[in-house]
Amino acid sequence: MVMELAMLEEKAPVVRNLRNQEEVSWINPLLTGTKEALEGIELTMEDVKDAEERLQRFAPFISRVFPETRDRDGLIESPLKEIPGMKEKLNSTWGAGLTGKLLLKMDSDLAVAGSIKARGGIYEILKHAEDLALEHGIVKSGENYEKFADPEAKEFFSQYSVHVGSTGNLGLSIGIISAAVGFHVFVHMSQDAKQWKKDLLRSKGVEVIEYAGDYGAAVKKGREEAEKDPYSYFVDDENSVNLFLGYAVAALRLRKQLEECEIKVDEEHPLFVYLPCGVGGAPGGVTFGLKLLYGDNVHIFYEEPVQACCMVLGIATGLHSDICVQDIGLSGKTEADGLAVGRPSKFVGKTVEHLLSGEFTVEDDRLYLYMKALLDQEHIFIEPSSCAAFAGPVRIEKEEACRKYLEEQGLSGKMEKATHIAWATGGSLVPEEVRESYLKKAAEVEDSSDANQLK
Repeated sequence: MVMELAMLEEKAPVVRNLRNQEEVSWINPLLTGTKEALEGIELTMEDVKDAEERLQRFAPFISRVFPETRDRDGLIESPLKEIPGMKEKLNSTWGAGLTGKLLLKMDSDLAVAGSIKARGGIYEILKHAEDLALEHGIVKSGENYEKFADPEAKEFFSQYSVHVGSTGNLGLSIGIISAAVGFHVFVHMSQDAKQWKKDLLRSKGVEVIEYAGDYGAAVKKGREEAEKDPYSYFVDDENSVNLFLGYAVAALRLRKQLEECEIKVDEEHPLFVYLPCGVGGAPGGVTFGLKLLYGDNVHIFYEEPVQACCMVLGIATGLHSDICVQDIGLSGKTEADGLAVGRPSKFVGKTVEHLLSGEFTVEDDRLYLYMKALLDQEHIFIEPSSCAAFAGPVRIEKEEACRKYLEEQGLSGKMEKATHIAWATGGSLVPEEVRESYLKKAAEVEDSSDANQLK
């Protein structure tokens, strides 16, 4: 194994830094022009628009079963908010030197599931329900999809089951929407999943099955259980095209929000987007959608925990799902439960490897400091996993590797006109007592002897 690691480090020097549990800022050497990269991907804008139209068809159903969505007519979407106070904090405390606008895409506040997983997870279940309903005549093409909320439809769907493996947020979205449709749903949860997420799912009538192993073990068991029953459907977070397309729709929504804010995205006004990353599905779909819209004018970076940096490991080595963080001596354990994934999606890694600008890894303790800073400066709470998104804005104009990237991309003189979006992936459903425990942890980190090293 030592010899194999030596060869990996020669091929991808960043592996040594990852092994040493260092925070890294990695620029992707595989990045190409967007046009060239998209030619190698079978999915197209037509697929994304098809997904968007399906969500529109289901809007009457969503509006009926989730009253909190009625003010948007059944559209599940999150705010986009400028956060100048947080920008100032990143500059003053962490020396970011950030010169453009900093905004927060608040998927932490998405209705129904309170996380970015409300996009892909809800979309996949609705597509599955639509396929079954059309096949069995429960609805006909062109009918109002509010019919999916009728007792007859729910009784029909009750004969089918859904399985998914999750560290938390995907399980919440799949569990909540599946139960609302009428499916019998099983969420297989790894040891990293927070207790409050399990409790919430059970309160919705979801069967939660707990495992001592990690995310990969939960996914494997969920897949095995689903395969035993022809009436079961398995949501494959690692390989699902439907999940991916549900996330990609976010790009179309974001474009509209940017236009409403009169924010330009073009060669003179670059867009930087920072996405926390676990197995890769959500950030991968958003990446694909944004690159379809903005091409080389959008620069996308992922953020992962130091101990669970599976996507950067997979892409940098070219091994994708054939390598996991445990192979290089990391634990895969992190306070960022939504990012606690040891092995990345090969499907996503292969899809985005020429679209992704780079990655940042981040220490768990730093997540709590970012969380407290956002709450203090903007009165916005997001969960620790989400706070990984701030690692990018802190480093993009500060670190040598990033400055070199900006120079090579012809961006050095354009950063004052840049827009930076930190993508908050979860938080609004976190119970008050859990929020208090997070804030207590943040205070402990601030008071620790290592705090200065995190600033």
